[in-house]
Order: sequence, then C-alpha cells, then structure tokens
Amino acid sequence: MKLLVDMNLSPEWVAVLKQAGWEAIHWSKVGNHRADDSEIMAWARQNGHVVFTHDLDFGSMLALSQAAGPSVIQIRTQDVTPVAVGKLVAGALRQFESELEKGALIVLDESRARARILPLG
Repeated sequence: MKLLVDMNLSPEWVAVLKQAGWEAIHWSKVGNHRADDSEIMAWARQNGHVVFTHDLDFGSMLALSQAAGPSVIQIRTQDVTPVAVGKLVAGALRQFESELEKGALIVLDESRARARILPLG
C-alpha cells in the first residue's frame, strides 16, 4: 500500500510510515504546496496512493462526489505528530489494510477508528 502524506502533516511521517513497512511520500515532493485538495485527490487516484491527512475536507469531497477512490485515512486529534499518534496510525493501517486497498475512508481519533467503504452514500 502506498501512502500520500498531505501538506498539513509533517514530512516526518514519511520515515515513520516507511519504517512500519509502507511506501510513503509527502505531497511536497510530488506537487505544488499550494495545490487544492482536488488536485491532491486526483494525483492519489491516478498514482494508486491512499491520502493520509488531518484535513476534514477530504471526507467531504468523497461524500459529495460519491467517488470510489482514492482511499483516505484521516486523523482527528489535536496532536498529529508521529510521536503522539504513530502507533495509532500504524495499528489502523494494519487493521484496515484490505478496506483501504478496495476504497475506504478511515477516521481515527484517540479512542477509536472507524471505516466507511467507498463510495459514501
């Protein structure tokens, strides 16, 4: 599984995700840092990446478009550093790997992880 780390998350996530066994790249390495969310989603879909973000707009975009992809994993915590939630994210990626590969929106917070299969209806 390949992950695209959104601009609103630290590039430090790339090394953490790679160490946990996933291929990862930060958006700043492949696109304009001022790109809008739709450009990021299009790139992820075209290149087979799951979007990893803290931005709530990605879930809204999936709901409004009723698109079947790309998959999105969204962190909904105040502290989004790898030190604070790295284990939570790694656990969710393992738990929901098959759903993410097929098309899903995964929402994580400190107390739970929820998966919604795409397209959202």
